[in-house]
Amino acid sequence: MNPFQPQANHQFNPFEPHPELDGVTAPDDIDWVSNSDPFSMFASRGMAPPKMPSPSEVRREAQDRSTNIFAYHEKLQSILERHEATIQKRWEKKTRTQRLGVLLQAWPDMPLTHRPDFAAFRKHAGNLNSVALQHRSSFIWPIINQEDLGDPRTLTLLLNSRGRHHPHSFAASDGEVMHLGKVTMAIVPIFLNQYVMTLNGMTRQEDYGRLIAWDEHEDAFDWMHTRKQFLPGEGLLILEFQERLLEFLVDCCKTILHDIPLDQIASNKFAIQPEPPLRESLDATGFSTLSIMAKEAPYRPPARLDLQNIESLLSARTVRAEDHIWSLREDPSYFAETMLDMKEHLQRDDLPWARVISSVLVESFSQLESFTELRNQATHLLELSNKYSSEIIPQKDLPEEYLEALLRFRHYLNQVTKGVLNQLGQSVAASPPMRAFFIRNVFGSINSSTINIMPSRAKRDKTTQQLIWLLQTLWQDDHDLFLCRMTTVVDELDRLLKAEHKALELVSPYVAMLIGELSITGECLRQLEIFQPWANGFEQALVDREEGIKKEFTEHTRVWTKVHDTLKEQNSITISQLGDPSGGRFQYPVGKRQNKANVETLRRSEANLDAFWIAVDDMLYQKAGSLNDTAYKQVLSQPRYLQRTPEWVEPAAKKGETHQQKNESYNYVPSSSRLFQETEPALSARAEALASGAGKTKVKRHGMPGAESTSENDTVPPPPGSLADFQPTFKVDARALKVFRIVFFDPAANTSAGEVAWRDFLHAMDSAGFTAQKLYGSVWHFQPTRLDVERSIQFHEPHPRGKIPFLVARRHGRRLNRAYGWHGTMFVLKDNN
Repeated sequence: MNPFQPQANHQFNPFEPHPELDGVTAPDDIDWVSNSDPFSMFASRGMAPPKMPSPSEVRREAQDRSTNIFAYHEKLQSILERHEATIQKRWEKKTRTQRLGVLLQAWPDMPLTHRPDFAAFRKHAGNLNSVALQHRSSFIWPIINQEDLGDPRTLTLLLNSRGRHHPHSFAASDGEVMHLGKVTMAIVPIFLNQYVMTLNGMTRQEDYGRLIAWDEHEDAFDWMHTRKQFLPGEGLLILEFQERLLEFLVDCCKTILHDIPLDQIASNKFAIQPEPPLRESLDATGFSTLSIMAKEAPYRPPARLDLQNIESLLSARTVRAEDHIWSLREDPSYFAETMLDMKEHLQRDDLPWARVISSVLVESFSQLESFTELRNQATHLLELSNKYSSEIIPQKDLPEEYLEALLRFRHYLNQVTKGVLNQLGQSVAASPPMRAFFIRNVFGSINSSTINIMPSRAKRDKTTQQLIWLLQTLWQDDHDLFLCRMTTVVDELDRLLKAEHKALELVSPYVAMLIGELSITGECLRQLEIFQPWANGFEQALVDREEGIKKEFTEHTRVWTKVHDTLKEQNSITISQLGDPSGGRFQYPVGKRQNKANVETLRRSEANLDAFWIAVDDMLYQKAGSLNDTAYKQVLSQPRYLQRTPEWVEPAAKKGETHQQKNESYNYVPSSSRLFQETEPALSARAEALASGAGKTKVKRHGMPGAESTSENDTVPPPPGSLADFQPTFKVDARALKVFRIVFFDPAANTSAGEVAWRDFLHAMDSAGFTAQKLYGSVWHFQPTRLDVERSIQFHEPHPRGKIPFLVARRHGRRLNRAYGWHGTMFVLKDNN
């Protein structure tokens, strides 16, 4: 495969099956050890075959390591019960140089960098077999490195988790830590057929690392087959991992507590103390981040499957997809910016607008459908988890209903992720910051979809090379992506963007958004990966279920595919003139002082936008039907309003108006859609009238002065945030109040348009009752903690500047209004006395 040939203008259908990402089929050049012939692939690669010790040798090694593990664990537990608070205080007070001195005394050849296995793989990818022995330690203990453990917090986390929890609870996750080493064959386990080693759930020393022949226990073969227990080679690696790690931690404690005699350090001379709390993990700005959580995960106790967090992430992402649909319909400037941004990322400046419009429509529809489905499945999984909570124990199989739901969720996650990876492949080389590093050859006419993307001769420094390698690994290199895992590559990409400002400058806001998408689906996949010991058996569980899951996926997404086909470029030609943003068609001077000319411009742009969407809805209805059972129709069927600018009234005519009338700055009109108003006549004629400025839609104001209606029977509910809604008053400081006055900008009130510093926005959301968490890319997740609502919401951090432009801040206000009914008059300055 040519890594520079992504078929840039081929429209990816996110609803077609993509089994190559489904975790089932490895790339063609990946082989696995076969019980019938474990040596052929080693010979083909010029490698020595795996060692084949006798059962007695394996049993003896396992027993020796198990004995040491329990001895070290008992010692570490006793030390922490008496001195953990002292260790934490002393460790935090040490300089980094002093901390490294302690670490290197206990582990002299400790690697320098985070994920040394990944670094070795990148450096020696084409010749890893010949240097595997040199890097064996890095592949077995990738969590042991100076960069991570030199942090004032990481070692204390590791001490707490390993000293306060039994070794068996880490067995499966410790095996997963070595994933890259095993799949690249940098680590080659010993081979012993027809035996299984027990570790999961084994609390007694005599059972931990016990070697059992298949014919010695009726469940032995099933334990190996379903991956509830381990192959002997895997088990020995886990025992080796734990033995050396616990020895290292005991040695670190002895050095930190150097003033206590070794024979007294764990004795009853010191009383057992309550377990000290661990500080919350926050970044330099004082907020939680997904990257910190991912970095610390290997040093904490194995996490349970956090379905509530998964549901929260997916629910907020679904709301963002809904808001994207509404913003495209309501805000002419947002619509125009979205079209222009997509055009910049389609790898050709001379593309017809029909292709750009088609891409935006398909992307917005597919995002909404995909994340709505994932959210619904996560909600169902949470219900099943509660239903079967008493049956989900490591020694038992998962309930069939729960297992099938997990495998189905995993399949859908992989399909959505594949769609994002394809979008990334189409966008990176075309993005303005990256264009200099690629050249394109267009074959055929302007309508040709064949483009060959090649590396240019532009000089790439080390940071640029690393960034492009990571991005290419994500979008195209199936071999490397399979070996490294998508979650690992995204983690490394996020670390690079944080560490190197040059890398951040090379990522456009749209590409940063796609990285954020991968952080959401990647976190969901990561949660499934840590659901041990059952995650180890997912592949085997799929054998008899895969075809059924794929068939169900195809059936479920059939209507999605129909919409995708309807919105193809050749069909979008008929609406392209209405959606073409060039020529100021969607100019929207909403932040300027109101006068007759500006108001007419606002109203003309709004009418042009309404005309476009009426045409789109008409096309969808004619070619794809009413779209029953789709999230798209459900969203458009909601009783929501579009904010529209009223006609200009000369100031002289306003003398008799009340204060309330002066602040009535917008009309609110229902979103007209053929998809749920099938009897609406002559839609194309209405679109034509709107485009010419003739269409005027007014809605009853439910008792508000000056209300007008097209019908006496118009009883559509009032728009969110209207005077008919009751909302509490938020008392906030001046800094937060300034933010809310901009995001809920009212041109008729005494508010001024302006930029909002991102940190000020975070502060304002915190003041209103939200906690913020940084995901990857530009996505931030806001979870309500002091409000009577559970609905989360996500916003993009401005990139590369830390300022939210006024128009974007105003859109944030509209999203908050749609989600929570908030409006500007709810926020007042608190009394500091």
